[in-house]
Amino acid sequence: MATDSWINETLYAAWGQRFRVKRELARVQSAFQDIVVFESETHGRVMLLDGVVQITEGDEFVYQEMITHVPILAHGAAKRVLIIGAGDGGVLKRVLQHRGVEKAVMVEIDGEVVRLSKEFLPTIGGNAWDDPRAEVIIGDGIDYVRVAPAESFDVIIVDSTDPIGVGEVLFTDEFYANAARILSQRGLIVNQCGVPFMQADELHETSRRRAKSFPDNWAYLAAVPTYVGGFMTLGWAAKDASCRAVATDEIRRRAQASGILGTTRYWTPEIHTGAFNLPPYIAENLPGA
Repeated sequence: MATDSWINETLYAAWGQRFRVKRELARVQSAFQDIVVFESETHGRVMLLDGVVQITEGDEFVYQEMITHVPILAHGAAKRVLIIGAGDGGVLKRVLQHRGVEKAVMVEIDGEVVRLSKEFLPTIGGNAWDDPRAEVIIGDGIDYVRVAPAESFDVIIVDSTDPIGVGEVLFTDEFYANAARILSQRGLIVNQCGVPFMQADELHETSRRRAKSFPDNWAYLAAVPTYVGGFMTLGWAAKDASCRAVATDEIRRRAQASGILGTTRYWTPEIHTGAFNLPPYIAENLPGA
C-alpha cells in the first residue's frame, strides 16, 4: 500500500527519529509484540518491534558484523554457536560465513518475526535458513539455556530487544548463570546493551549482572546510524580474559582462515581491536572500570 506518511520511533520519550514511508508492507500483532515492516525513502526496508527500529536494509551490516564476527574471531576456535533472538536471520547468515562453525542454533521466541523477515527482508538472512549447519527453533531462549547441556556451546550471541517486555528475561542473573554453564571453558557471550548516552542504566545493570557469572566483563562499540544517540554498546562476558586481548595481526590471521576477510563493510581487524577502547563516559558504567 503506497503512503505519504511518516513513522516515528518511540524508544525515547523526549527525543527520537522518524522515517518517511514509501510503502507499508506488513503490520502484525503477534502473541508477543507489534511488528511493522515498511519501505523507507532512505534506508530501504525497515522492521520495527513495538515502535522501535530493529533493523534496516541500509545499515544492518554494521550491527550484524560486529555482534557476530567479534566474538567468533576473539574465541578463535568456535565450532558451536548459540544465537538467541535475531529472527531476521542476519546474525545466522554471518555466523555461517565462518568455515570453522559446525553448528549454529538460533532460538527466536516470535515466529512472526522469522516469517515476516523471510517474506519482506529476504536479503538479510539470505541462504542461511537452508544451511544444513543451521537449526532454527521457535521458542524461549531462557528456557533453552536452562535445559541445554553443560559446555555445549563456544559462543552465545544475544540479539534481543531492550530489557523490557519480551526481551526482559534475557538480562537476568538466571540467564547469565545458565549461559556460563552451557559455555565451554573458553566460552563467551555478547549481547546488545543499548546506546549508553541515552541508556546508561541498561549498560550498567546488565554489566553488573554478567559480572556475577563471568570473570571478564566489558563492552565494545559499533556506530549504527539508525540506533540514534551515539555509539551502540555490545556487552561482552568471557570465561577467559585472553579472548579480549587478542592482537590485531592475530585477528587478521583468524579472519583469513575463517573466510570472512575482505567480505565485510564495517568490521576490520583494526576496528575489532579498537572497539574495546571505550570513551570514559561509557566505561564509567562498567563495574570495576
